[in-house]
Amino acid sequence: LLIGYENGTVVLWDLRSKRAELRVYYDEAIHSVDWHHEGKQFMCSHSDGSLTLWNLKSPSRPFQITIPHGKIQRDGKKPESCKPILKVEYKTCKSSEPFIIFSGGLSYDKACRRPSLTIMHGKAITVLEMDHPIVDFLTLCETPYPNEFQEPYAVVVLLEKDLIVVDLTQSNFPIFENPYPIDIHESPVTCTEYFADCPPDLIPVLYSVGAKHKKQGYSNKEWPISGGAWNLGTQTYPEIIITGHADGSIKFWDASAITLQMLYKLKTSKVFEKQKLGEGKPTAEIVEEDPFAIQMMYWCPESRIFCVAGVSAYVIVYRFSKHEVNTEIVSLEVRLQYDVEDDITPEPEIIPPFPDASSQLPSLKSLSGSTNTVACEGMMKDSIPCLSVKTRPVRMPPGYQAELVIQLVWVDGEPPQQITSLAVNSAYGLVAFGNCNGLAVVDFMQKTVLLSMGTIDLYGSSDPYQRQPRSPRKNKQFTAGMTELTDSPVSLELERCKSPTSDHVNGHCTSPTSQTCSSGKRLPSTDVTKSNRRGPGRPPFRKAQSAACMEISLPVTTEENRENTFSRSRSSSVSSIDKESKEAITALYFMETFSRKNDSTVSPCLWVGTGLGMVLIISLNLPATEELRQTEPVMVSPSGTVLTVKGAVLTFSCLDCMGTFIHPPYEVWRDPNSIDDSEKTRKRKLVMYSPSSSQDMGDHQFAVICSEKQAKVFSLPSQTCLYVHNITETSFLLRADVVTLCNSICLACFCANGHIMTMSLPSLRPMVDVNYLPVTDMRIARTFCFTNEGQALYLSSPTEIQRLTYSQEMCDSLQDMLGDLFTPVETPEAQNRGFLKGLFGGSGQAFDREELFGEASAGKASRSLAQHIPGSGGIEGMKGAAGGVIGDLARARLALDERGQRLGELDEKTASMMASAEAFSKHAHELMLKYKDKKWYQF
Repeated sequence: LLIGYENGTVVLWDLRSKRAELRVYYDEAIHSVDWHHEGKQFMCSHSDGSLTLWNLKSPSRPFQITIPHGKIQRDGKKPESCKPILKVEYKTCKSSEPFIIFSGGLSYDKACRRPSLTIMHGKAITVLEMDHPIVDFLTLCETPYPNEFQEPYAVVVLLEKDLIVVDLTQSNFPIFENPYPIDIHESPVTCTEYFADCPPDLIPVLYSVGAKHKKQGYSNKEWPISGGAWNLGTQTYPEIIITGHADGSIKFWDASAITLQMLYKLKTSKVFEKQKLGEGKPTAEIVEEDPFAIQMMYWCPESRIFCVAGVSAYVIVYRFSKHEVNTEIVSLEVRLQYDVEDDITPEPEIIPPFPDASSQLPSLKSLSGSTNTVACEGMMKDSIPCLSVKTRPVRMPPGYQAELVIQLVWVDGEPPQQITSLAVNSAYGLVAFGNCNGLAVVDFMQKTVLLSMGTIDLYGSSDPYQRQPRSPRKNKQFTAGMTELTDSPVSLELERCKSPTSDHVNGHCTSPTSQTCSSGKRLPSTDVTKSNRRGPGRPPFRKAQSAACMEISLPVTTEENRENTFSRSRSSSVSSIDKESKEAITALYFMETFSRKNDSTVSPCLWVGTGLGMVLIISLNLPATEELRQTEPVMVSPSGTVLTVKGAVLTFSCLDCMGTFIHPPYEVWRDPNSIDDSEKTRKRKLVMYSPSSSQDMGDHQFAVICSEKQAKVFSLPSQTCLYVHNITETSFLLRADVVTLCNSICLACFCANGHIMTMSLPSLRPMVDVNYLPVTDMRIARTFCFTNEGQALYLSSPTEIQRLTYSQEMCDSLQDMLGDLFTPVETPEAQNRGFLKGLFGGSGQAFDREELFGEASAGKASRSLAQHIPGSGGIEGMKGAAGGVIGDLARARLALDERGQRLGELDEKTASMMASAEAFSKHAHELMLKYKDKKWYQF
């Protein structure tokens, strides 16, 4: 055993006698040692960047000293010192020069150099720079014995945030393509979506297009590390996880069974121009960092339509194609801004209860492809988007290709507000999105804006609230809004029941795109004025933070919040201290349903949910035929139907009269860039919902609406509320989804107090209520999502995805799905010893009596040998052996089997020794007879 010390001492220990056999000394601290040349020499790495070679026969000084990265001095002096070499390995080859591999040791002349691994092979020196600091490395060889030619073929390098393997068999030392995801959080994850039991052809298709995008230069050999095995179990349906990141990238992952493999990566930033600094060009960016961060995603697996909403107030619609295309990106600009605070009201007592919509919407105009009007410096920005879409033709590789970019624009110096809801329907060809100002509906087939309207005007005459315009603003100081939580008069229990959609919360902004405000400090009057102008529902866009670094804070009372009150009481989820004049769109859902009470047939509709618990139904009038769909306009109009729930609306769903889930209509996927003429001319194939003939009389559907406080089931078209369940009073829901489970459907909810609950549909009977995970930071709240088959996931840490299940069927099969970490491998045979070497010159093989016959070998396993011991098999056998007398008997039987196995091995070893002894005796007797009668001179 070689041991190196910081004082430059190397000690050679004899493990048998447990004493030091040799000590050598050097001037520099020793970081690592390695055997060299059949154990007769050894190599050391030192703190000055040098490598020394020592011979055991003359250990007084090293016989070779090299500084691989040190500059050679002209006057013949010792090369200059370099950074410490932290680890070195010396590996021999039979047909070439040996490999010397070490980490560190670079010169001090470049301070910004990245961590590196150096490979010396003969006279060639190769430096491999790493993206992260090196923790350790290990050279993989054909043989583990140091007295043989080791023949190294790869180096495994463990980095702080990655694991790479370098191919030593090729001269350029490429790395192997890693089959496992190591760094999920390459860019901070900002949102997630989870899809189980999706179409089975999606995973192979995504993998095939993703393989074409992978970096070149990987080794053409297979991954050299083996061991362990996956067990898929009985749950083999396809599962896909989609993660959105702060840099605008989207990653699709294969999550079937318990595997996790990245399939495809999409970069949304490629549709925008890069804003270069110093151009003198006016900019409308409202985000200082990460302007392409993903906020929301919507994916239709059947049609493969994919839509994303970004932090810079844009929506991109993607279509999937297997063919490369060069095309221009179509962009639309939507002017969506509404602020009742700007209306001056000299006589508030004569204002009618339902103000005229036309007088309050002078700025609600939709601009389709309008020219940007960039104001001069010093003037307010108006009608300009936050980012610039590329106007030149863009090469789009196979995969998801951008079809349309929709951008909200600045209005009178005010930036567009973040998008709070998003929905797409491929059968209708429509995309809808909303924010705290209103709702926009866009036809992505004809590339036109169909609706751009403030939330208040969606009600028309059905608005249940009196929304009075406010008087001009006054410059006020925050009295409680920027103070510590202990200074707030609001009780902790009351604040726990408030929704996280408030703006300033305990001195922090809960928006994922806002920077933290400092608690306990007052703002200057100018800053306060600007903050008041934004209003509580309009947080500023500053820095796009990842979901991994957000924190939940409790809201406090402000004077501005007290002033934003309504004349009538609103939903109980909005307390009197933070009522606002604006109403954010929080949920959108396309479906075939009844838009009014007197309807006799279903029709395309868009269900709209708001932050005040209001549900509006928008009627969609589509052209009758497919040919007219490309030319005739789509009519969008509010139906006048208004339903109410308590709390901000989270999700919708639709069931038929039998309680079966009605899938929204969709278009069957076809390649838009196919080179096959028949594929191009093929008509769109739509899958629509059509009620059966047995549903001619009475109500035909159930509409499921879930808010942050309660769930309701309405019968349609009568709009009768059949079931109501108040989910929580002291907290609020963060996520709710209608999912399938065991050929049925249920409503799954995740509450801010950590409870996971499921309810039956349509009866809303509670089935599961488990206190699973208290929400300690915003990362969990923003990334938690449910999917079919009783599964869910969230980002448990900045770099880890946690999956969970509330399905008993899945729990029963978990043990069968777990893989084996180790694969049983036979112990390698010892090296053959020559007969004459053992007879005349070699020392006899030592056998320990205790090893052969003692308890150490007969009844206990060796610590140096890992062996796989199969169990009794099956889950039932494991359950039976888990407790009581049966478990004791099972363990006793296992111990007896183990001891019997050891005794069997001992018998085999003893028989082998006897056979060897007999053979030796026979050969010795034959040798004695051969030379018995010979004289000494005959030899």
